[in-house]
Amino acid sequence: MRKDTPACPSYRIRAVESTYPAEPQPLRPGCERMSPRHQSFEMGLPPFRGAVRQIILFSTAVYIALLLMLAFAPGLGQTAFAVGTLQPEKVLHGWLWQLVTYPFMYADPIAFLLSLVGIYFIGSPVESQIGSQRFYGLFFGSLIVAGAVGVALSRTGVIAQGTAVGSGAAADAILMVFYLLNRGAMIMLFPIPIQVPIKWVVVGIAAIETAYLLLFHFALQFCVVLLGLGAGYLWYMLFLRRGVSINLSERLYGLRNSYYRWKRRRAAKKFQVYMRKHDRNVYFDEYGNYKPPDDKRDDERGGWVN
Repeated sequence: MRKDTPACPSYRIRAVESTYPAEPQPLRPGCERMSPRHQSFEMGLPPFRGAVRQIILFSTAVYIALLLMLAFAPGLGQTAFAVGTLQPEKVLHGWLWQLVTYPFMYADPIAFLLSLVGIYFIGSPVESQIGSQRFYGLFFGSLIVAGAVGVALSRTGVIAQGTAVGSGAAADAILMVFYLLNRGAMIMLFPIPIQVPIKWVVVGIAAIETAYLLLFHFALQFCVVLLGLGAGYLWYMLFLRRGVSINLSERLYGLRNSYYRWKRRRAAKKFQVYMRKHDRNVYFDEYGNYKPPDDKRDDERGGWVN
């Protein structure tokens, strides 16, 4: 670099500092903006806050309560575990709450630790990009979708047999959304001192989970976990893309306005019937606006209404 050329500012982006949308940073003369492909995410310790914090604390509290019940009141603990575990035959007979409770049921402490660590490290930057409310939607929505598809597959009698526990499906969904929000980003997995493209992390985890799926003869547990990747992709396409979110909001407001117009027209018709009973005629236009008797502008639209 020449001495008269100013040093370029660092564009190394930490996962815990990512925002959505990112604010453009001023460039010094002689520097070129780096493309998103060169962004790097160090897996340091992200802030412990927001929806991620609430989910981890609640999961930990439930797991500790289950451990205490299994240790000091085995009957009660086993009953609570059975009621919360995802069991297809129970769900099909009305135990629909299992689609929401199974992510908080754990039998293996290692699985419990790995799931929550994944949610903590990957979930924090995702939440900072999409917000807490949509992160809650992603977490529970992906679990419900993956669990429901797993229950449907169990009806074949060949695959997706057994039970499912843990939030592995949600962790996979969050990882998929992280990839879709930061395509081509590089992450540094602590303590490995090398940067890995996020897409290869997704591929590697999918390959490992597929191997477990084959080893355990397509058990429901691993079907649901692997389905989490697909659920995350589906949730992103439906709710997290910016264009889709805007169109969805416009449709919701359009439906609300149509409902209010319908109520206005209905009230106008009722009022007309009431006034006819009292030998008076009143007129309303097609939008539900009152028209005075001397109003001759039949072809003009009435005043503004919802």
